[in-house]
Amino acid sequence: MTRTLLVLGGARSGKSRHAQARAETTGLDRLFIATAQPFDDEMRDRIARHRQERGASWHTVEAPIDIAATLDARSAPDRVILVDCLTLWTSNLILGDHDVTRATDDLIGALARAAGPVILVANEVGLGIVPDNALARRFRDAAGLVNQRVAAACAEVVFLAAGLPLTLKPAG
Repeated sequence: MTRTLLVLGGARSGKSRHAQARAETTGLDRLFIATAQPFDDEMRDRIARHRQERGASWHTVEAPIDIAATLDARSAPDRVILVDCLTLWTSNLILGDHDVTRATDDLIGALARAAGPVILVANEVGLGIVPDNALARRFRDAAGLVNQRVAAACAEVVFLAAGLPLTLKPAG
């Protein structure tokens, strides 16, 4: 297993399923770091469905803001950690008026310190039209910069489209 893997893709591209499958092939203890917050019924249902799909072999920790501290506290040589997703995390940071650059620095530091493999999932949000409002443009720009910085820090990067993986940065 690659020490750090970033899985990118658009909505419903298969990125989460691909990341989960990669984690499950390790044979290690599995920890899911969830960044989604259940602000409405649809999101509550989505979170419940994803938990059920992962099954009992996964432990879940909710970390909508401080992924770095969670990685530092929970990383172990015999555990694979799956963070899903950096895009929601970026949104949480912006809406909570947190410093996205500093949080990304902290995340990259935690990835370097991780004792076991870490897989991160993020949406590629820069392939569509330019958003029509300032907040949406700020989010798109922040998400793109987070993805660039995390991709540079990861040993492997895979992009998914229509369920098909395309290796952007091969391991090793």
